[in-house]
This record gives sequence, C-alpha cells and structure tokens, in this order.
Amino acid sequence: MNKDKETPARKRERLRQEELKRNPTGNMNDAFNRTETGNLADLVSSLGWKGTGILILVIIIGFVVASIFLK
Repeated sequence: MNKDKETPARKRERLRQEELKRNPTGNMNDAFNRTETGNLADLVSSLGWKGTGILILVIIIGFVVASIFLK
C-alpha cells in the first residue's frame, strides 16, 4: 500500500508493529498493563505466541494448584 494513501488506522498499526519489533520487553509490560482496560485479543496479539503459551501455562498451573488446595 502506498504510504501517501495510508489510512490513519493502518498507520497506527504499522507504527505499533515497528515499536513491537524494536522493544519486545517493553511490549510485554505494555501488554500486561493493557489488560486492565483492554481485551484479551489485544493481550494475545501483543504478547506473541511464546507469551501467549506462557500465559496459558500459568492459568492452567494456577487452576491445578487452586483445585488441590481448595479440595
């Protein structure tokens, strides 16, 4: 797409993707802070596949530990 005809939404997304590539650790902090006001899709898209996998593992482990101790 030509940058002269780029819509504001596409420009924001392009700039966000460039920032994610430059600063991955700050991205994770932003993702966790975004969960306070954002939605799950924003969290997952900003964490990437590794971060999403870790998040799922933490949720599963937390559920197992809670079910063991609350039995």
